[in-house]
Amino acid sequence: MFTPWTDIEGSPASGLLLIADHASNHVPPDIDLDIPGGLLSQHVAIDIGVAPLGRALCATLGMPGILGGVSRLVADLNREEDRPTLVPLRSDGHEIPGNMLLDEAGRAGRVDRFWRPYHARIADQIVAQRPRMLISLHSFTPRLREDPAQARPWQIGVLYNEDDRAARIAIPLLEAAGIVTGDNLPYSGKLLNATMNLHGEANGIAYLGLEVRQNLIETDEGVGRWAEMLAPVIRTTLSSL
Repeated sequence: MFTPWTDIEGSPASGLLLIADHASNHVPPDIDLDIPGGLLSQHVAIDIGVAPLGRALCATLGMPGILGGVSRLVADLNREEDRPTLVPLRSDGHEIPGNMLLDEAGRAGRVDRFWRPYHARIADQIVAQRPRMLISLHSFTPRLREDPAQARPWQIGVLYNEDDRAARIAIPLLEAAGIVTGDNLPYSGKLLNATMNLHGEANGIAYLGLEVRQNLIETDEGVGRWAEMLAPVIRTTLSSL
């Protein structure tokens, strides 16, 4: 039976739980987005490199993980339940005609089918495991189609909203490792932090929101290199909380 997430096994004793909302470009066969097929391999549909990097980090650190199982063009799992962009009508200059045809009942059906079960799964895992820190893993594009002149020089960004406990520890560690690090960049977690707001901040659980530039993790070699760099930063951040 299809579920809108994939579980990665790991030990609760790790104290960590990895969550990757945009790890899949899957579109269920009964949903027609009416977009060119090539878009499903681009950043508008999936966080490139996040699924293999998430698996590598879980294996290295022995932590469980939950990977989102549908494309964000079907249902953006990192949006609040009532946010209109949960079912996007356009993304980075691309219109999504199949979503434009949805009425309110159709949108509510996407929420019921994908968003709610995914977040219920995360909530259940947190209750069962009681992690000390969440890892939110995303990737970002080096440039936006709608704003190609915008400079995005960071190799990684650390995002947070009100709870910056883990961020304040991790940012200096990343910088000391020679990694060009954005502090709430390339965008701010104070504006977009839905999953961590719901499962981290609302539960008083520290979280480390990581955004890796996608061209650095689009190959197996890049994934291995970044897993090797990030694992000790995650370990030290957890032990320093």
